[in-house]
Amino acid sequence: MTGLLQAPRANSAAGTPGPPAPPPRPPLTERLRTPALYVLSLSAAFGIAAILVAVVGKSPKDAAVAMFDGSLGSGAALGQSVDQAAPLLLVAVGSVIAARAGIFNIGQEGQVVIGAALGAGVGLFMPGPGWFVLPMILLCAALGGALWAGVAALLHYWRGVDVVISTLLLIFVANQVVSFAVNRDYLLRETAVPGQTTTSQSDMLRESVWLPRFGEFPGFNIGAGIFLAVVLAVAVYFALTRTRWGFRIRLLGLNARTAHRAGVGAVVVGGGALLASGAFAGAAGGVMLTGSGYRMQDGFAGNVGFDGLLVALVAKDNPLHAVPVAFFFGALRAGGGFLAATGIPRYIVAVVTALLVLAVVFPTAVAEIRRRVPARTKEA
Repeated sequence: MTGLLQAPRANSAAGTPGPPAPPPRPPLTERLRTPALYVLSLSAAFGIAAILVAVVGKSPKDAAVAMFDGSLGSGAALGQSVDQAAPLLLVAVGSVIAARAGIFNIGQEGQVVIGAALGAGVGLFMPGPGWFVLPMILLCAALGGALWAGVAALLHYWRGVDVVISTLLLIFVANQVVSFAVNRDYLLRETAVPGQTTTSQSDMLRESVWLPRFGEFPGFNIGAGIFLAVVLAVAVYFALTRTRWGFRIRLLGLNARTAHRAGVGAVVVGGGALLASGAFAGAAGGVMLTGSGYRMQDGFAGNVGFDGLLVALVAKDNPLHAVPVAFFFGALRAGGGFLAATGIPRYIVAVVTALLVLAVVFPTAVAEIRRRVPARTKEA
């Protein structure tokens, strides 16, 4: 009886394969390569920045202290870094949606501007209490960004125009449209006051439609935009990984032909992803308008669209990873503004900031190149 019970176990163990063995862990040198690249690239960036600051006759040590004081050195500075991170995170989340669908949208700068301009029009001309007008500003800003991205989607799916080219060129058109609006009295130019000259900007939004702030200056204080951005980042992450919509977007991005055979329409899913990307960029413009700027003017975006795109690239198209990366870029923007106040020329501040951004992007670019080269070699 015991033998009969034990025989099947022996046969099963001999003839049935067990669970698959876990994949071997990469060697230690492979796991340490990326952290080492970050250390080396950041060290090189700080070294070059120190040389540039010394060349213009300033102290590198004082510049480093100013960068720290402007981004993390106090409660107010930390709050400024968080405020800078909010629109970057919104732009990055939208960029992730488009990238997962295989669409490379680089026109966020223009979508931010158009969204903010439409939001400013709603905030200035829509009557009603602040609790009603403020959500309408944000919704209309998102709608403006989506419509501007929709122009690129229409050109791509109707006439075959490359999305990279169209979204890039639409940035210049958006800047000209906004410049026209803030220079026309019947559009967004500020109201003329007797005895004073008006400038190329809109009137300031009334305080009742500003985003609420938490904390008191000069202590730690942040705007509500960061909470909106984080909630949307988490929601998009789960939508991309746990819903049918997210599966269709990922399938389209991985293999458009297979997606077509599976019934995934490129126009509906891909075009919708591009519209969603523009909507998030427009919402970022609305957050900037109601959270810190409070008026529309030339140069409103301030490279938020481009920096948000870099956040998405560094985060490797993961909305959750984009949260800490956006804070890092926000700290760079806050510290760079404080650095300019120390007397260092503006162009040096821009170069130093660009060096730090390149240092952060460099390891990710190297990893992507290392991933693609073996695949291309195998195909060849």
